[in-house]
Formats: sequence, structure tokens, C-alpha cells
Amino acid sequence: MPYFFGCSYLDLIGYVLLFPLAGTIINGLLGKKLSKFVVGIIGCTAIGISFILSFFVFIDLLKLDPEHRVFEIDYFTWIGSGSFEAIAGLQVDPLSVVMILVVTGVGFLIHVYSIGYMHDDDGFYRYFTYLNLFTFSMLLLVLANNFLLMFIGWEGVGLCSYLLIGFWFEKKSASTAGMKAFIVNRVGDFGFILAIMLIFVTFKTIDFTEVFHAAPEHLQMGSFVAIMITLLLFVGAVGKSAQIPLYTWLPDAMEGPTPVSALIHAATMVTAGVYMVVRCNVLYTLAPFSLTVVAVIGGVTALFAATIGLAQNDIKRVLAYSTVSQIGYMFLACGVGAYITGIFHLVTHAFFKALLFLGSGSVIHGLGGEQDMRKMGGLKKYMPTTYTTFLIGTLAIAGIPPFAGFFSKDEVLLDAFSKGSLFLWALGAFAALLTAFYMFRLLFMTFYGKSNMSKHVEEHVHESPMSILIPLLVLALLSILGGFIGFPTASAINSFLAPVIGGGHHGMIDGGDLHHVSNSLMFSMMGISTGIAVAGILLAYLMYVKQPDLPAKLVGKFKLIYTIIYNKYYVDEIYDATIVKPTVKTSFILWKIVDVKIIDGFVNAIARIVELKGEVLKLFQTGYVRNYALSILLGGVIIIVCSLVLL
Repeated sequence: MPYFFGCSYLDLIGYVLLFPLAGTIINGLLGKKLSKFVVGIIGCTAIGISFILSFFVFIDLLKLDPEHRVFEIDYFTWIGSGSFEAIAGLQVDPLSVVMILVVTGVGFLIHVYSIGYMHDDDGFYRYFTYLNLFTFSMLLLVLANNFLLMFIGWEGVGLCSYLLIGFWFEKKSASTAGMKAFIVNRVGDFGFILAIMLIFVTFKTIDFTEVFHAAPEHLQMGSFVAIMITLLLFVGAVGKSAQIPLYTWLPDAMEGPTPVSALIHAATMVTAGVYMVVRCNVLYTLAPFSLTVVAVIGGVTALFAATIGLAQNDIKRVLAYSTVSQIGYMFLACGVGAYITGIFHLVTHAFFKALLFLGSGSVIHGLGGEQDMRKMGGLKKYMPTTYTTFLIGTLAIAGIPPFAGFFSKDEVLLDAFSKGSLFLWALGAFAALLTAFYMFRLLFMTFYGKSNMSKHVEEHVHESPMSILIPLLVLALLSILGGFIGFPTASAINSFLAPVIGGGHHGMIDGGDLHHVSNSLMFSMMGISTGIAVAGILLAYLMYVKQPDLPAKLVGKFKLIYTIIYNKYYVDEIYDATIVKPTVKTSFILWKIVDVKIIDGFVNAIARIVELKGEVLKLFQTGYVRNYALSILLGGVIIIVCSLVLL
């Protein structure tokens, strides 16, 4: 095992967190006085060093026997109150290592990309401060060894999403979107908090290892407590990972800078819910009803969001709804017990979704800020490198072999069919068809056909600088090769994660991923899923390249359906009418009547009584001795008279 200053790299796991935190502090305190070059170097170096350390931690972990690939380090007692104790400690195992490699690896590329993309922004140092803090929070979330410390990281990414989505706070739409993300996530977080409380009441501890060891003994299969814990945890996951019904914040998150969208969608925030469910797989496996809920919500969300993506014209919003859909695939896999498949798709999705978002950012950068695909077209000849990398990302998300998305999405569909039901498979398959269609619709509208750009924009359109293109090229390579870590006949990620999922150091029961299917079924499903993707691509090619007037004809023929989908099923409007406006109205009533008139009125009435009492009493405080002598005399007379009367 390699050593560094007398310590193994596992012992240095805390430094994976320390460097992003240091970057946050340095840029936060001194960034305004530093040059943009120095700020960018500090921000990128902090994440780059964390990635290198994460890689060496991964190597150290590989050298251990599979059943012993777990390392915990406790730093200090964070909270101690009666029987409750929370330790500030970190846990390294195959699952957390996969996550920190994705977070720091993809995060580093996004940081490098940001140097070029945000170079002209006045808030450059503030941006990198938030970005480093975001990465730190996500790393804390995935490395924490107990539920409460995980929740701190959970809240940290929520705070950073608010700061980064609303980064351009001068824009009303950006500040509103940041607030919306913050509030919607509070709904999910309330469920997570209740789950942590119930876990402590049930197990008398919040430590992962202790809870997961004790779960099979304390919880019966399908028991009410197991269902409540897992459903409450899933409420948190639904909010953080933007699933039905708490998905509405994520499309609006597009108001932030494009690299922020890439970080939120690919490597950090929205994957947190999936990670949490997989981390708690022993609890979910003890609650089959909860798993069914997870699978159905995931499958329905995958299809629902894909339908909305069909009619969006903002290049980033199409990608936003694709993220909601792809996260649904991950939950679909988890819901049928295929936890490793869920993580596998999380990893490949991080590659191609970061590529697609950064590619869209390159397009937006080249067009001077334009995001409407209807005002693009013909960019292939102006931005050849961006086009090539974007094509790779599009092929990957569509599920075309041998690109990364093919392997993971095919495995999700296979698991849904073999371990779930035909209904769940149909949800995923139809969503796959729509995904291939709307992603190639985006590609064709942006890079093919005649130019719809204004003359001024077309004269100035240009390929992006190397600081933007290099991350795109690296992510394109990962989107080509990344799927082979889960190659069906020799799945490296399955072998690596199996001890954590199916009977490893937590004493977990079968996690489901060890289930085997016949080769004939596997290859048949591969062919079907590939055929579905190809059908979606051909349909998009027909409508947006061969017969570009066809979409308008279909819109005219099915105007009602198109209007509903274009307006995102009016979900935001429904929420606004049934939740937001009644809440605001109720709050106004509570403010104007209950608070101002009743509560403030009661307090003010008491103050007025005291004031009136003072007004009366001050009449007796004249300052003249003769008045006081007269009062004493009158008092004496009254006392004498009363005494005589009583006698």
C-alpha cells in the first residue's frame, strides 16, 4: 500500500474535502483583490488535487480484499446529548469512491471550462468561491459516515444551488429561480429530517455501519417502520433529484451560468438522491412497497419529462428535462433492486450530460448568449469541434452502441424487464424512444439545416477557445469509453460495488444486482433498445432534416396536445393556483389580521393601558411641596373619617 509522509492515502481522505474548502476560503476572502487568472488557478487546483487524491484512495482500496474494502475515520464527537451522539467522521468504500471520482473528475473539467466561459463576468471570484463550496458540500455528502453529517452536505448543496442558480441576481428570473429551487428542496428535506429522527428512535444510532448491521434484526421484511423510514428518505431524494412531484425547480435552474447547470445536473446535486437510496439499499430491500414506489416514480418521471422535452426550444431546457428523465431511469433501476445499475447509469450520465451542457454552453458562447434553437441552425460548419463532441454526447444519451449511455440504459431496461414488470419496462422503453427523438431534434435544429441566425450573430459566430474545448474533448472520450466499465460479460463496476450492495461489510441482504439472465434475453433486449433509439433518431431526421416543414404541420393538426406539452402540462400554473397563491394569500391574512391586528393589537393595547396609567399618575407628580403637603393632609383626614365611621 503506498504511503505519503507515513500515512496511507486512505488516511488522507479528509484532504479530499480540505482542498475545495481551502479554495472556497481563499477565493472568498481574497478573491476580490486577486486577478482572475489567480482566482481560476486556485479554484481549479483545489478540485484537481482532490481528484488526484481520490484516485490514489481508489488504488489503495483496490489493494484490499473485496469484503474488506471499507475504511472509516472518526475525527471528533460533533454532538453528544444524552443517548444521542453524532461523530464527525468519513467512510470510504467502493460506493463513496465511485462518487468522489465522479464529483472531482467531472467537477475539475467544469472548473477548467468555467475559466473561459466566465472570464468576462464581474463576479468571477464569487463564482469560483461558490463552485468550490458546491464541490466540498457534495464530497461531504458522499463521504459522511452517518445520516446527520450527510444531511449537512445535503443542505450545503442546496444552499450552493440557490447561490449559483441565482448568481446573476440582478435578473429577476434568476433570483426567482434560485428561490424556487431553495423552497422546493425544503419540502423534500423535511422528509429527510423526519427519516433521520425515525432512524435514531428505531436503532438508537445514526451511524451507517451500525444502522445497516442492525436493520435485518430490528426490521421485519415489509414492516411499517421500514416502509416509513424508506419513504421519508425517498421524499428527500425526490426533492433533491427533481422527480415527480418536486421536479419543477430543475428546469428553472437554467437561469444560472451554463457550467453551473453542468455541475448540478451531471456531478453533484441531482445525483445526491440516487446516491442516498443506494447507500441505504439494505433498508429499501427490507421495504418492498417502498421499492415499488421508487420504481414507479422513477419510470413515470422518465417518461413524463421526456414528453416535455419534445416541445422545448431553449437548448438548456431540453437538456434540463432530459436530466429529470435520466434521473428517473436511475430510480427505476434502484426500484427493481438493481442498485449497481442505478450507479452505473449515474456515472455514464455524468460524462455525457456534462458534455452536453458544456457543449450547449459553447454554442451559447459562440452565438453571444442566444439559447433559442429556432434562432440557430447550420452551426456545424462554424463550430466543428463543438459539433463533433455534441454529436458524441447525443449518441451516448440516445443509447447507441458503443457509446456510454448504451450500456447503462440497456441494463436499466433489462433489469426493469427481468426483475420488475412489463409495465416498468414499457415506461423506460417509450422514454428511450422520446429521448433519442428530442435529443436529435436538438442536434439537427442547432447544427444542421439553413441558418436561422440574425445577420449580426452569423457574422460574429465563432468556435470556442481551448479552455472550453479541452474539457469537451475529454468528456467526449469518456462518453465513448465510459460504458465499458459495465460491459455485460465482464462488468468491472458490478464487481467493484457488489460487496457494498449484496452482502458486503454492512451485512446487507441480496441487493438484486447479482441476478442473472440468459444471454439470449440479454442480447434480445440490447437489440430492442438499440432499435428503439434508432427509430427515434430516424424520426427526428425525417422531421427536422428531410422534411423540416413537417413539425409545423403536425403542430397544426394536434394543436391541443402540442399546447399542453409546450406549456409543460401546466404543472407550474397548477402549483401556483393551488399552493403558491393560497399560501401567499393565507400569509397575507395572517400578517394583516392575526399578526398586525390581533397579536400586535393586544401588545399595543397593553402598552396603551400602561401609557394611560402613567398619564393619570403624572398628575400627582407636580413637584410642588404644598401639593404634596395637601395630599398628606387629605389622606390623614380620610383615614380619620373612615376610622370614626367604622367605630
